[in-house]
Amino acid sequence: MEFADVVRGRRMTRAFSKQPVDSKLVSQIIDLASRAPSAGKTQGWHAIIIDSSATAKFWDDTLAMEKRESFRWKQLLDAPVIALVFADPESYVERYSEHDKAHTGLGASTEVWPTPYWTVDASFAAMTMLLAAEDVGLGALFFGVFHGEQQLRTRLHVPEAMQLIGAIALGWPDGREAGNESHQTEKGLSATRARRSAEQIIHLNGW
Repeated sequence: MEFADVVRGRRMTRAFSKQPVDSKLVSQIIDLASRAPSAGKTQGWHAIIIDSSATAKFWDDTLAMEKRESFRWKQLLDAPVIALVFADPESYVERYSEHDKAHTGLGASTEVWPTPYWTVDASFAAMTMLLAAEDVGLGALFFGVFHGEQQLRTRLHVPEAMQLIGAIALGWPDGREAGNESHQTEKGLSATRARRSAEQIIHLNGW
């Protein structure tokens, strides 16, 4: 698949088949994400992969039972894989304390960083995961964990310093299992918003 086709074809999938995803395919996606840009090649991000044997516990932590009846995207809960993307701020302080980066002063603490590049790099990696999933025919949905994060972190033994960037549901879109390319997934309301053109985005030679 051409890169432009991957980018234009990528959509947020909210209805998944229960068909399992091969762990090798997940590893392939993570390997590609590891090649995303990283300040100082710190590579300060991690992914907790929750497979079909444990996804129910993830939803128990993050989506209360009383809210599920009115939850619009019920087939989202069928996604066989949930990837939690974490950034490690301290790894950037350690990396920029090394001899080739010490002159920047960024090894002093996270507070001296004008931009939190651990967040930027982990976000690059998450975006690469979304594109890699599209490239192999998988559906993916990036979403924030707005409820139950502390309970989730405690159960998964996540170190306190790790920053949760978000969750990525992975799986075959409902109607597009392996070998079946026809699929339709209901769109969120945000999809009705017009896409900005390049001309609206570009500020040539200044604001």
